Amino acid sequence: MGRAHIDSSTSPVISAIMFGAGIFGNVAALVILDIRRRRENKMNGNRRRALFHVLIIALVVTDLTGTCLVSPLVQLSYSKNTTLVGFTPESRSVCSYFGLSMTFFSLATMSLLFTMALERCLAIGYPYLYSRYVTRKCAYFIIPTVFFLSALFCLLPFTGFGKYVQYCPGTWCFIDMNPEHKKDRVYANLYATVMLVLVLAIVACNLFVVYQLFRMYQRRRRNGSVVAPTRSKSERRALSMAEEVEHLILLVFMTIIFIICTMPLVIRVYMNSFERRKESHQADLVALRFISINSIIDPWVFIFFSPSVMHFCLASVSDRVRTSCSIDSSFWS
Repeated sequence: MGRAHIDSSTSPVISAIMFGAGIFGNVAALVILDIRRRRENKMNGNRRRALFHVLIIALVVTDLTGTCLVSPLVQLSYSKNTTLVGFTPESRSVCSYFGLSMTFFSLATMSLLFTMALERCLAIGYPYLYSRYVTRKCAYFIIPTVFFLSALFCLLPFTGFGKYVQYCPGTWCFIDMNPEHKKDRVYANLYATVMLVLVLAIVACNLFVVYQLFRMYQRRRRNGSVVAPTRSKSERRALSMAEEVEHLILLVFMTIIFIICTMPLVIRVYMNSFERRKESHQADLVALRFISINSIIDPWVFIFFSPSVMHFCLASVSDRVRTSCSIDSSFWS
């Protein structure tokens, strides 16, 4: 689509709400992460938790940056009643920028989630290897590498391999999911395949962690009577296992959100490959909306399912139960 004006039937309200929710959610997630970091520094948190903390910060900052760099353009388009192509009709630079940003942040966030899942996989399945070779400094190498590879992939359309096009109602630009040229179709399929492989790898890592935690639980039950005299050691093991379960719960919910937001686009690209030139702008738009809301929902998942928030909720419920019980007992006495 190359029109210069937005469809008058569309409203900017939903986009504005999504933008506000994305900014507020990501900032709130960063505040919670900073509070948790300060608490762990006071308690001399271990190296493993520090590494996981760095990866989550990178994920939240990536989501926040993507929201700030992409969503304002949508609001600007609505305010001026001008499509992304209409801003620069000759060069289409604004549309290309928007498409590159959408592609980059979708790849980067998925890759960071895979890194988090792999980190948990190594920590649980291979603790000796993990403690010896995996440190917090690894994150400072992995994160720039993820960004570099994602950027490299997104720049390929500027070399003629792949294409960014505008989608209805004129406030979206993304990879051409139904291109005419073969190389552009190969690029779209390559993007969908990379996303699908990352999803499958994340699921496999999480299943491996579940299996290892189940084995840890079985060993702890078997050896419970043997380690009874050393109660402090067994309590530390139980605490360690509880922390791993908390991290796993957070990863599982993030993975579910990523799958829900990503798979419609992957399926749409593959469907367009088999159904040559059968365009459905509405279906493409739905797939794009799904992948765009990921950076909005993701921080809220962290806010509600992070260990610190779960501890706070459980403590609040426990305090209320104790207060209620004490009131009841004093009344009947």
